[in-house]
Amino acid sequence: MDTISRPAEDTATAGRNTAADDELTRSFAAADERAFTAVYARWRPLVHTLASRSLGDAQEAEDVTQQVFLAAWLGRARYRPESGPLGAWIVGIARRKTFDALAARARRARLAEAAARTLAVTPPHRAGAPPETALDRVLLSGELVRLPGPQREVLRMTFYEDLTQAQIAERTGIPLGTVKSHARRGLHQLRDRIGADRAAAVSSW
Repeated sequence: MDTISRPAEDTATAGRNTAADDELTRSFAAADERAFTAVYARWRPLVHTLASRSLGDAQEAEDVTQQVFLAAWLGRARYRPESGPLGAWIVGIARRKTFDALAARARRARLAEAAARTLAVTPPHRAGAPPETALDRVLLSGELVRLPGPQREVLRMTFYEDLTQAQIAERTGIPLGTVKSHARRGLHQLRDRIGADRAAAVSSW
């Protein structure tokens, strides 16, 4: 069964099964780890190409590709051959994961812009620096660990796990309004502390 050396294919090809694909599908559904290896080799080029075209970033596309096949393996019990070929099912997962990555990128950009406005940490000689620079300075400043526990945890999940405030509330069981309050107070404390540190540094020149 030639499942490893086949070249990348387009999404139309992914919607057609060969006899070899049918056998591979049965083995995959039966949790055969060798089948998973073959499925990965068979459809990875297509998934990576789709992710790369949408994301425009090689590393992010690779991350999404890994997420797709992990999700396919863990969710294999939900695959129904009568609903369509395995390749088409995997492409569907790839599209959802790519959409999630684009949405996460947009959230990070909004968060970076909000942090830049709230904290105003971009140095004067780099006034044109992107918002991400301000966010990086916040994360690297070490001030986050000095915040009170609830505020630190909310901002940690926001910055490092890329969770929305609603997701944080669902995970922690904290009311959404309280999550928003912790985030707002934490950002203001970061602003005040970073501002104080900057003033001390200037006074020491």
